[in-house]
Amino acid sequence: MTESIVPDEHEHLTTGWEPELDAGDTLIRRAVLAHASWAVAVPGSLGRPARRTERWSGGRVGDRGALTNPVVVTQPLDAASFAEVLDEVGQLFPEGIPYFLICPFLTPDLTGHGLVKIGHPPLMVRFPGGEAPPLREDVQLAEVTDPAALAVAERVLVEGYPMPDLEPLVEGSILASQILDGPTRVWTASVDGEPAAVAAAHVAGDATLVEYVASLPAARGRGAAAAATWAATLCEPTLPAVLISSDDGRPLYERMGFVAVERWTVWARTE
Repeated sequence: MTESIVPDEHEHLTTGWEPELDAGDTLIRRAVLAHASWAVAVPGSLGRPARRTERWSGGRVGDRGALTNPVVVTQPLDAASFAEVLDEVGQLFPEGIPYFLICPFLTPDLTGHGLVKIGHPPLMVRFPGGEAPPLREDVQLAEVTDPAALAVAERVLVEGYPMPDLEPLVEGSILASQILDGPTRVWTASVDGEPAAVAAAHVAGDATLVEYVASLPAARGRGAAAAATWAATLCEPTLPAVLISSDDGRPLYERMGFVAVERWTVWARTE
């Protein structure tokens, strides 16, 4: 004979996604909020349109190149709510302006809304602690602190970003010097004096989001990308670091101590 369970009307279990909930409630919440902050930080630094609501966050960085225009869903949505959100997103991105949609939660089929499913990249987390390995003798690491160095970092990012399934990033429309005035830091790594790799860190939501990791093809395998990524990962030593990885990039992050905790879904409107 089983005992019936009577719910306590005074007990309340959070869903984990109420807007007023502490950012550090779970690692996943930290990762979602960090990505949501990043989605408005880049366009905000450029003085371009951005919007953040309880259900999504996004910004319009450029008029072409889906990777320049991120939108992040920030709470679980049913099909009707997704339709409402996509209508709101459409006001920020008029017809003909591409964007990509990051969904940390289960999604319905969004093809009827003009989106194409790109895939299910892993969310990876690294707990605080540890130190970066020594730089290789031919690798030099520098934090970006001025517009000239930021322009170099952007060039490396555009030429080295490994996402063939989406239209590439567009140089001249991604990074503005104002981005360095807030919770974002950027590093470049050079090989024999030539810029070779870049990585950024955005501190928000009680986590460090590692973003814009890229290296030039000729420099891959020489330790430049790892050096820049270590700098971004450890910039706030008391916070966990989070990132969305490609499957090709996952081994690099695993060697650094990142662990894949779940897979998110990425959709894109490319036209």
